Amino acid sequence: MLKVLKSGLFTAVQDIGRYGYLNKGVPVAGFMDGFSAKKANQLLDNDAHAAVLEITMTGPTLLFEEETYISMGGALLSATLNNEPIANYEVIKVNKGDILSYGKLKKGFRNYLAVKGGFKAPLVLGSRSFFSSVTKKNHLVDGDELAYDVCSYFEPKISKLIVDSFLDEIELKVGHGPEYENLSDKQLEMLFGKKFSISNENNRMAYQLEEKIEGLQISMITSATLPGTVQLTPSGKLIVLMKDGQTTGGYPRILQLSDRAISVLAQKKYGDEVRFKLNSQL
Repeated sequence: MLKVLKSGLFTAVQDIGRYGYLNKGVPVAGFMDGFSAKKANQLLDNDAHAAVLEITMTGPTLLFEEETYISMGGALLSATLNNEPIANYEVIKVNKGDILSYGKLKKGFRNYLAVKGGFKAPLVLGSRSFFSSVTKKNHLVDGDELAYDVCSYFEPKISKLIVDSFLDEIELKVGHGPEYENLSDKQLEMLFGKKFSISNENNRMAYQLEEKIEGLQISMITSATLPGTVQLTPSGKLIVLMKDGQTTGGYPRILQLSDRAISVLAQKKYGDEVRFKLNSQL
């Protein structure tokens, strides 16, 4: 078992996501930064669906009650094991009684902790991902316990990865959304010609951007949306739907982020800047 001594700001179990239920109004959920989470799982030879802990901005303090192996990816959160610094993208042996802690956020926003075999949160609709409308929890709290497989010996194929980190990237590659053709030349110039800063209205559901462009006044019925859909409100506000985002919406869907762009955006926090880059192949 893993015991949560201190939960941190927002620590949740996430896996690859909950697919096949968008038509019933159930979001995909899952890793916000799939790139980093999958790399952490890869080091442990875990299945791509293995559940990890997604740790946001302020990390938890965790007690391992059985031996295992771990790896981390994503944000740099000054992690220590028994007060000794440990690094991202390395396989690390953990013994019974070891304590994993996190300190100052140095870069990025979300860190991913993988354990050999994955964390064993309950399966709900085919996924272990926390989402408050379908699971009992949406994040861990002090005193929670989480199961994992005991592993006393593991010989990884690769013990360390040199990862081309995108924590400093600000470019979000996007394709056309269904209502893209309704944009004027002026709106396109504003959309692709400047940087946007992350609003304090940002979470797993959506990221709002601080700066506005000229609004889009068209009549449309409520339509399907996906993680990475960029909506433009009549007032000119840009809203980027994320992994827990609504499955339908009534605002024009002007852009669609690539999977990598979703990961890049997931590592941004209030005040960070991004810009859109159109990719005709998306």
